[in-house]
Amino acid sequence: MNKSLLLVSILLFTILISNSFIQPTMSQSFYCANSCKLRCAVAGVKERCLKYCGICCAKCKCVPSGTYGNKHQCPCYRDMRSSKGKPKCP
Repeated sequence: MNKSLLLVSILLFTILISNSFIQPTMSQSFYCANSCKLRCAVAGVKERCLKYCGICCAKCKCVPSGTYGNKHQCPCYRDMRSSKGKPKCP
């Protein structure tokens, strides 16, 4: 009886801990997907815009509003640079 109680306790603990790690990741990716979809709505090369916006959003945890500009709302997003020194985020 004692071993089964311990096993059940460990299982419940593991489920609770894993759920706390999975949920923020899912909500963050949902946030980035929706925000980048709006940000890249009028982009000329939509796939590239979505790719780089997603990378920037995942790192910075924010995306400026609108389809262009407003980068002052997210300094991390604004300041990310490519290897060539150009702005990385659309």
